[in-house]
Amino acid sequence: MNTMLGAMVEAMTAAVEASPAQRHAAIADALAPFLGRPQLLAGIPCPCSPARYVRHLLHEDRAGGWAMVALAWAPGQASPVHGHRTWCALGIHEGWLEERYFTLSHGLPVLGTALPRAAGATSAGPADITLIHQLANVSGAPALSIHVYGVAYDGMGDGVNHVYAAA
Repeated sequence: MNTMLGAMVEAMTAAVEASPAQRHAAIADALAPFLGRPQLLAGIPCPCSPARYVRHLLHEDRAGGWAMVALAWAPGQASPVHGHRTWCALGIHEGWLEERYFTLSHGLPVLGTALPRAAGATSAGPADITLIHQLANVSGAPALSIHVYGVAYDGMGDGVNHVYAAA
């Protein structure tokens, strides 16, 4: 682990100690100073896949119950429309993504607002499957975001996203 990534892990470890109601915001605030700095992921390959966005494990604290991943996004790739079963904080490290927010109408997600998230931007939310969003790389270049979740890495498959059917 390089020095800057080690410093970011230390910042995340401290932020995780915030009260449960403030944890996601504290982590987003702690992520911000590291985003966009080229040395952060120096020597750590985080390639895109042509099939879908890819998670790359950066750090896991199994005892603390959280993990940090880099998500690599090729142009045109998007997450499913989802809410979170756990708290989450994210920051855009390279490129930019669009974050789309949804409301529920008759049990189906309906697009509300879409916000561009450029390198350095953060977003966060508590565990709440009704806070529905989607991330999408609508640019013509790859993007890389860093996400911190309140689950161990091997629990990300079913412990993070509550996926909604498309409207």
